[in-house]
Amino acid sequence: MKEKRIVSILGCGWLGLPLGKQLFDKGFLVKSSVTNTEKFSQLIDAGIIPYQLVLNETEAVIDDPDFFITDVLIISIPPRRIKGIEQIFPAQIRNLIPFIQKSGIQKVIFISSTSVYPENFQTASEDFEPSPDKESGKACLLAEQLLKNQLNFKTTILRFGGLIGADRNPARFLLKSTLPVANIPVNLIHQDDCIAIISSILDQELWGETLNACCPEHPLKKDFYGKAALISRLPQPIISDETESFKIVDSSKLQRLLKYKFKYSSPMDYLDSLVTSNK
Repeated sequence: MKEKRIVSILGCGWLGLPLGKQLFDKGFLVKSSVTNTEKFSQLIDAGIIPYQLVLNETEAVIDDPDFFITDVLIISIPPRRIKGIEQIFPAQIRNLIPFIQKSGIQKVIFISSTSVYPENFQTASEDFEPSPDKESGKACLLAEQLLKNQLNFKTTILRFGGLIGADRNPARFLLKSTLPVANIPVNLIHQDDCIAIISSILDQELWGETLNACCPEHPLKKDFYGKAALISRLPQPIISDETESFKIVDSSKLQRLLKYKFKYSSPMDYLDSLVTSNK
């Protein structure tokens, strides 16, 4: 009987949990870490083996090192929006690396962000030199570099755009912000595509690459959030007349290497699906 492939997911939140469920359904043995043991029952119900792992800037504490006995480690912990994250997040990854090395893991997927690219009116491909504007982007880029510089294992970097889908109603942006919506393109990706792309990397054994992962189409913010507001029966956003800096993230390398076809080529397709499901 063929042994099951093992995947360990560090961080089982909005993306990690549905990813773990799908990989379990595909026949993987799935382990996942959370910081709070209260989430264990939810993981067990999904067929996932739970572990408690706490990462901070001084150490990494795991309740059972068996978590690191795996074929692939997926790191899915976005940097928190706190002061000093540019130093804290890379320190967390730095404290994680000895566990990866000691266990002999050869393959790592690191979930990063398109925030590593500056907003400078350009199209950003993986050949583009990252120069982040924001602290979170700087934190992600430093973490990427730490992992890619390791010779004992290969890391594939996935730079996701803004995450939509599941319980993330795009109209929440309008409720949380009093600022006018800029008339600039969006760089978004649906949860279903995030999971399918990670699954494709596992299936095709694509290691040591850096990939942008974002809908190929980039509607304007005014159109996307305007439609999201209409669907959610919220007031239409105020559109800014001022020109703001922006970027357009190019995901053609990912589509080429993985032969991947996006389930949602445009964020507008996701909004259309909400309209259909509400009928």
